[in-house]
Amino acid sequence: MFRQMRRFKQQLQHEECISILKNEPRGVLSLIGDEGYPYCIPLTHFYNEKDGKIYFHGAKTGHKIDAIKNCDKACFCVYDKGYANEGEWAMNIKSVVAFGRITLVTDIKKAEEICTDLVRKFTDDEAYLKKELDAALSRVQCLAFTIEHITGKRVKEE
Repeated sequence: MFRQMRRFKQQLQHEECISILKNEPRGVLSLIGDEGYPYCIPLTHFYNEKDGKIYFHGAKTGHKIDAIKNCDKACFCVYDKGYANEGEWAMNIKSVVAFGRITLVTDIKKAEEICTDLVRKFTDDEAYLKKELDAALSRVQCLAFTIEHITGKRVKEE
């Protein structure tokens, strides 16, 4: 069902794809939006090694939520900061593209776990975490992305 990578010599190993998902702070979630137009939005994320899912959070209403309710198919792309070899302008970048299904998380305990994991990805400030959970947990909509296919690629931009 999913295409094989055409430039297979640049393909990343699965473990490297997972490392990029775990360590990079944000990516772009792509959904099928209004009238069939693509809808892409940059988001912070958390990759859960225990269940192999990617988690997000956001508002309970809006274009993203409407798109998910209309079609659960999604694509998520993450790429690293890259590097340039000395004396070269071209960046070397590793990217990961995950295809899968996205659902709304309705269990409040699971939402609290997801929000906690997301905050801890960026900071170990427990006071900040408590303040955010107290202020926003009731207003947040968490999303669970189940990966069906994943590929990664190393590219030199030239």
